[in-house]
Amino acid sequence: MEANIEIEQQNSQTVATELLKLLADEYVLYTKTRNAYWNMEDNHFYEREKLFDEQANQLSAIIDSIAKRIRTMEHYAPASLKYFLEITHLAEVAPDQNDSMSYVKQLLSDHDSMIIHCRENTHRFTSEFKDASASDFATDLLEKHENMAFILRSHLK
Repeated sequence: MEANIEIEQQNSQTVATELLKLLADEYVLYTKTRNAYWNMEDNHFYEREKLFDEQANQLSAIIDSIAKRIRTMEHYAPASLKYFLEITHLAEVAPDQNDSMSYVKQLLSDHDSMIIHCRENTHRFTSEFKDASASDFATDLLEKHENMAFILRSHLK
C-alpha cells in the first residue's frame, strides 16, 4: 500500500533520486576516507589514523541513514559501485603521496563539496518539491559534513 503523505509522486521520486546521488557521494567519500586510514604514512600517523577511522565510521552511519531514508520514501536504493561512480559528484583521485596532509586536503575538499550539495538540496527539497522532512534530513547531513570539515581544517593549522 502506497503512503498518502501529500507529496506528489513525481516530487517524491525526484527527492529520492537526489538522495541517491548523495548516497553515491557519501559512499565515494567513505571509501576515500578508509583509503586514507589504510594507506597514510608519516610522523602524524597515530592521531590522523584515529581521525580517519572516526570519520569513516561517521560516514558509514550516514550511508545507512540515507539508504533507509530512500526506502522509507518507498523507493529503491540500488547499491552498485558502478552506478555510484556514474552519479557521484566527487572525483576518485588518489593523492600523489601517502602523507596525512595530502589526505586531509583531499578529504576536506570533498566535504566542502558535500556541504555545497547538501545546502542546494535543502533549499530545493523545500521550495521545489514541498518536502520539508527531506529538507531537514539534508540539513542534518550538511551539519555533519560541516563538523567533519571543521575537524579536518583544524589539522591544516
